[in-house]
Amino acid sequence: MSSATAPAAGAAAAMLLVGTSTAVSATIADYPVLSGQALRYALAAAILLAVVRRRRLPRAGLTPRDFLLLAALAATGLVGFNIFLVEATRHASPAMIGTVVGMIPVVLALVGPLTQRRRPTARIVGAAVVVTLGAAVAAGLGGGSMHGVLLSLGALAGEVAFSLLALPLLPKLGPLRVAAYPAALSVPALLAAGIAFDGASALRLPTPTEAAAFGYLGALVTATAFFLWYDALRRLGADRAGLFAGLVPVGALLTTVVLGLGEVGPADVAGALLVAAGVAVGLRPAPADGARRGPAVLSEAPDTAKAVLSEAPDTAKAERN
Repeated sequence: MSSATAPAAGAAAAMLLVGTSTAVSATIADYPVLSGQALRYALAAAILLAVVRRRRLPRAGLTPRDFLLLAALAATGLVGFNIFLVEATRHASPAMIGTVVGMIPVVLALVGPLTQRRRPTARIVGAAVVVTLGAAVAAGLGGGSMHGVLLSLGALAGEVAFSLLALPLLPKLGPLRVAAYPAALSVPALLAAGIAFDGASALRLPTPTEAAAFGYLGALVTATAFFLWYDALRRLGADRAGLFAGLVPVGALLTTVVLGLGEVGPADVAGALLVAAGVAVGLRPAPADGARRGPAVLSEAPDTAKAVLSEAPDTAKAERN
């Protein structure tokens, strides 16, 4: 698999896995939401930290800036996102929330390059608009109050922070640690929020069915998907990786069909095709753009090469294992 194809496949797999959580979450609908997320992130953090230890990665001394970024990522991208999402469901339909949060490809295409001192690429921004439109069609536009829209925008901001705050951490810490540390940091905050929202019931033990669902969400939808996403984010950049966020409703649709919980309609097919078209256009090489922006790209090459080379021994170990 080529160096360009591998991160794209990882990003696609990550977002499809996230999409499967919609159907799986139906089995834990009666469990307190925020404490359930705490269980999910605790399991994911335990898995990821175990992998970090098994691979014997060198110690990464965290500076105060690193810790602040990790804490901010946990507070916004995990805790804040979940709280806004829970509150949004009280004032808006799931389809409308999905449509608002589904704007993330456009936001990352516009803001992602600016955080790396690059100009947004018109082709990728246009592709992101197509992907977002496809995701909205697949999810259904839905409806809700203005309060619900604002809360959904809060969830969108958390989703954007989940990626952008990770960018400066990835070269030093790598995708495993960037996935593990915020997940671990979010657990006490989510438990506290769960108790505040649900009282003592937030601490009840899950049933065997709920435990199995949390196991799936923690191991695959969180630990695996977070690692794949951050690895792709590091290698593709926020703008190109963000295109794959449009696959979340496609993953939800596929899971619903496989489990026999629904049928595929014309809007579902049209939305999936738009998402696929947008991703294809956004990832297509553009030699003219590359030649025109050659000096800017070359000026960033040493730092990029350094970041990749610092991960190379660990990657080789992982492939041997």
